[in-house]
Amino acid sequence: MFRIDFTGCDVVITGASRGIGKGIAAGFAQAGARLHLIANDPGVHDSAAEFGATAAEADITDKAEVARALGSLSQIDVLINNAGLELMTPVTDATDEVSNAFRRVVDINVTGTSIVTSLALDRMRPGSAIINTASIWGRVAEPGFGAYVASKHAIIGLTKTWARELGPRGIRVNAICPGWVRTEASMRSLGRVAAQAGRNEEELLDEIVAGQALPGLMEPQDMAASYLFFASDLAANITGQSLGVDRGEVPW
Repeated sequence: MFRIDFTGCDVVITGASRGIGKGIAAGFAQAGARLHLIANDPGVHDSAAEFGATAAEADITDKAEVARALGSLSQIDVLINNAGLELMTPVTDATDEVSNAFRRVVDINVTGTSIVTSLALDRMRPGSAIINTASIWGRVAEPGFGAYVASKHAIIGLTKTWARELGPRGIRVNAICPGWVRTEASMRSLGRVAAQAGRNEEELLDEIVAGQALPGLMEPQDMAASYLFFASDLAANITGQSLGVDRGEVPW
């Protein structure tokens, strides 16, 4: 029997204090999951209180902090690697500020995701699922965002690799690639792209939305269904895949 009911299941979500992570948490809370939220800011405690979840503040690039954040858990049925950082890192800018930003983006998005996954694995059993948040920019590119684009390409690569590594253990690994979603991070990036191009933000957003097959800008809660699907028995035979959830913006 197929299952979307996650009653009795332990679900860990990183980057869950706001944006897509909080939208995902809302979906799994409605499906009955026991939620364990991790983020590198105090807002994670407010999200946890809202969803009846446990919370931990942790920098996912710090192995000791991640170990403490996961320490109380004996079982993880679903791990959602959603934490990420999006900054402009133009290759034309050789300043230390941009070089440091580049390292930080890759460290969080790639290394941090790997640290969380490695430390979670001994709590996962056959039938568990890992879902990584990539991006449509993991399939295409955006000028000025080299570190972020590279990191999301890397997440797709890690998803394929881990699916092969963990398949024999009965653990599935897939990725979700969101398009434009109305989050603090995406709207900040929109502003930076607009400024770089000398464009009006609202006009640029209208142009982006017009390029989608389906009109309208997604909200964080719109992302939850795809994560619930990949975590459920409905996706029991799917691993190593990347799903674009972008209202038809990027041909897959």
